[in-house]
Amino acid sequence: MTRPCPGPRAVTSKPGWHPPPGATDCHMHIFGPYDRYPLSPGRGYTPPEASIAMYREMLSTIGLERTVVVQPSVYGTDNEVSLAAVEALGRDRARAVVVVDESFDLAALRAMGERGACGVRFNAVSGNGTPLEQLEALAERLATLGWHLQLYAHSAELVALEAVLARLPCPLIIDHMGGVQASEGGTADPGFKAMIRLLEGGAWAKLCGYRSSAGAPYADVDAMARAMIAAASERCVWGTDWPHPSLASPEAVPDDGVLLDALGRWAPGEAQRRAILVDNPARVYGFR
Repeated sequence: MTRPCPGPRAVTSKPGWHPPPGATDCHMHIFGPYDRYPLSPGRGYTPPEASIAMYREMLSTIGLERTVVVQPSVYGTDNEVSLAAVEALGRDRARAVVVVDESFDLAALRAMGERGACGVRFNAVSGNGTPLEQLEALAERLATLGWHLQLYAHSAELVALEAVLARLPCPLIIDHMGGVQASEGGTADPGFKAMIRLLEGGAWAKLCGYRSSAGAPYADVDAMARAMIAAASERCVWGTDWPHPSLASPEAVPDDGVLLDALGRWAPGEAQRRAILVDNPARVYGFR
């Protein structure tokens, strides 16, 4: 039996600042409806349904316009829910990051590209993902297509993989601040240091608020986020991770308005905010 988890917050607060036009949520998921998109039996958790209508309401509240739909582990390599979400949200405003394995040839990847896919995610944390042993072979296919590879790994795995990741032939986006928790080393963590080296060498990374151990307003993450922005503000993007799956309790589910306020602290200047929310996503996800 898989572990249940809470659903999205019923109410989202408005952030204390206004994002620029074209601002992008670079990491979110859709769950369900389950009669149309049943969950994978190999999943590690069981989330409540989280619909496109619910997501749109949250996105409107915090003032963002564009979206990157990331295939969640609970669907394995059946990407239909994520690709359908891109269609519903609009190809001018949405892209997808899918999960595949070596059985997906270039023709299959191109077919998903026609539906808005532009990257492939490896998830070594949540289970039910593609084995990391397939990373280099799939990266070659992604390079042919001009796609990126997105990696969610534990801190120790990031250290072990650093040399491999540094020589990938396609762009690399590191998920969730390198998988580092603020209370477990923060900027001193070996995995965080490896991520900074990769950033300085040309990789991308996703800023997110709740690698925090203290909870809202997530101030214990500030030093990590600012170090990432200092290393490569031109290759940092930001995402909500809505509906915040796999958390232990409803009280742990973040308020996305508060998460965006945290980004406002990390990037107080207008030019940095525009880079992280608009210009950088446009480059790596192909928004126009």
